[in-house]
Amino acid sequence: MRLIPLKILNYYEMKKNSKTTLTQNVFRILLAVFMIYAGFSHLAFNRIDFQAQVPDWIPLSKDLVVILSGIVEMALGLGLAFWKNKHIHFAWALAIFFILVFPGNIAQYLGSKDAFGLDSDGARLIRLFFQPVLIVWAL
Repeated sequence: MRLIPLKILNYYEMKKNSKTTLTQNVFRILLAVFMIYAGFSHLAFNRIDFQAQVPDWIPLSKDLVVILSGIVEMALGLGLAFWKNKHIHFAWALAIFFILVFPGNIAQYLGSKDAFGLDSDGARLIRLFFQPVLIVWAL
């Protein structure tokens, strides 16, 4: 008798049991639209605000980081919306993306950088608590 590795079995169980409810689909599409919009805004009208979130220790141009992260956001949003048989993978990738950009939110708070109307330490601190909400929403 040949045993199937547990990792492969869990993957197939996850795919088999990945039926989503109407509510989950609505929130998935809302998040996808939000990500596409946010990504577009990285490339257009919010570029300067997003540059305020790029930590100084990142060894790349702040503008390049904003452009690249905007492209990633749009790709994740489009995948989440339109690649139905892979939406679980895109959701996990988006959750990881939210974790990876969290240091930018912390840098904005610690550096007291105004952006997106967050012009006080209190407002920037409150924003930090919304990142876990986005992570949970993606999952």
